[in-house]
Amino acid sequence: MHHYHNPLYICHGAEDETEGLKQALSLARNNEAPLKVLVVNPEFPQEFTDYQKKYTKFLLAQVETSIKSTKEAIKLEEGTVDISIELIGDKHPTIKIIQYVLQHSHDLIIKEAEASDSKVGFKAIDMSLLRKCPIPVWLCRPIKHSHQYIQVAVAIDPISQEPAAHDLSIRMLKLSRSFADNCSGELHIVSCWDYEFEEYIRGNVWTGVTDDERMKAVNKVQHEHRSALEKLIKKAGISGTHHVHHQRGRADELIPTFVTDKKIDILVMGTVARTGIPGFMIGNTAENIVQKLTCSLMALKPNGFVSPVKAY
Repeated sequence: MHHYHNPLYICHGAEDETEGLKQALSLARNNEAPLKVLVVNPEFPQEFTDYQKKYTKFLLAQVETSIKSTKEAIKLEEGTVDISIELIGDKHPTIKIIQYVLQHSHDLIIKEAEASDSKVGFKAIDMSLLRKCPIPVWLCRPIKHSHQYIQVAVAIDPISQEPAAHDLSIRMLKLSRSFADNCSGELHIVSCWDYEFEEYIRGNVWTGVTDDERMKAVNKVQHEHRSALEKLIKKAGISGTHHVHHQRGRADELIPTFVTDKKIDILVMGTVARTGIPGFMIGNTAENIVQKLTCSLMALKPNGFVSPVKAY
């Protein structure tokens, strides 16, 4: 089991965030870790200070009630998880959350995905955390299956020249294996490949490329991609039941469809194309994928990622 020693659960208090709280408490229990609950509320103007005090009292009462009912729902015995609650208010919640993470050395953010009418993709605060937060971010949605049948998938791109991206893939494989072991035991590994140059040379007499030559080139790319994927899986040392889905086409089109078709509950993926470049937080392909997702998302960044948000 992959261990997170200092998880942080983010909530707003006034909404029904039971699903996220269930997943946060379960993870804390499985990791034998304390759980900090950070309640984020809007900062009231000075002329409404008295109202903010009343609202703060209401929020804390709501959160305490939610924690109590959620503990009962998942049969969490009293004292199993050390839970503490803190409330912050700010006009820029994402910055405040990331600063809190840096100041208190948290190693995982858990948050219920912001509600939207379409139930697809993620809204402003969630996307900001995906782009800027230096630690893993788990955005929770309702789980479709009972615990022993929860479906876990990981999206892997094995072709990269950067060591940080290679190491990130290993971490994602190990983490997703850990998640699967704690759920259904089955892990789905999805990876997409393509040979975009094929469309250019197909049927273009001016290139002089024969159909046989074209197919050899396509098969070579497919083989190299699959071979790189298998090497990553082997290096990660994951055991147990896993299914490799090696699909041809654009990842930002195929992966969301795969998630829907396979009824995936949790997808593990990386969100950064490069490391150490403030302002370049999320790759275009990753951004397009997450905006089409309907499941919970566990998003990791490579070692060496530099957040543009400073601790103070």
